[in-house]
Amino acid sequence: MSTNLPPKDYSMDKYCVWGFVKNHSKHPCLSVLQLHVACLASTTLARTRDPCFANTDCPADGRTWVPFGQRCYHFVHGEEDMAKSYTIAAAKSLCSGHELVSVQSAEENDFIIKYSPQVWKGNIHVWLGMYYDSDDEDFKWQDETGLSFKNWGNSSSSPDLIPMDTCVAMHSTTGEWEKVSCVENLENGVVCETAEKAEKNGKPATSPLLSALVILSVVAIMGISAVFWFLHQKHQFGAVLASFEYHPPFRAPTSDEACLVETEETEETEEADDMA
Repeated sequence: MSTNLPPKDYSMDKYCVWGFVKNHSKHPCLSVLQLHVACLASTTLARTRDPCFANTDCPADGRTWVPFGQRCYHFVHGEEDMAKSYTIAAAKSLCSGHELVSVQSAEENDFIIKYSPQVWKGNIHVWLGMYYDSDDEDFKWQDETGLSFKNWGNSSSSPDLIPMDTCVAMHSTTGEWEKVSCVENLENGVVCETAEKAEKNGKPATSPLLSALVILSVVAIMGISAVFWFLHQKHQFGAVLASFEYHPPFRAPTSDEACLVETEETEETEEADDMA
């Protein structure tokens, strides 16, 4: 997608983003704050072919994942970008391996509002990955964490008695949250969410620090093994040397030793003569 300005007059606070998507339509002039959303508008293209999604660590599973912050989002849509609704059970199965969107901040909530019209035509409610915990009498996200951010609509902010099977949907136009039944087979839009760098090419991302620790551990183990092998070989070599006795080679007697031998022989001769 290119960002060349069109050959016509334009105001300083407007930029025209030119790019072609699947239906070859051009993006309208958008404000500076909407440039990010405009770049993300070409979701009908494969993620690997779209420069908007270049160098991201979102899953490469054949679906279009949109990066925002440190998260990745997949907006499920039907043919001709028409909104397609699903029950909460079907929505969870569509996000198999990932989670339904959980909104943790006003910025994330605003991102869903601004990006939804780029995917769906018309107003639609979106399932949130939230459920009512009757034990704690409070809403929780699917990962069992509490709500750090809330955006309840006026009709859902009252502290009335809440049924056990209560789910939550977000209006894609206003961004307000609404309590709905989980068992009435209501159909809403689906947005799947996962952490950035959680997967890359279908494999868990490897941390450079973890790789360095593994390499250092292998080197340390090899070094310790070499020391033990050297000590073992040294001990065996010493034991072999100790098993041999040292026998000095034959040498000629010294002058003192020769005199002593001669004296002994003389005495033995004299004793033999006396006896005779």
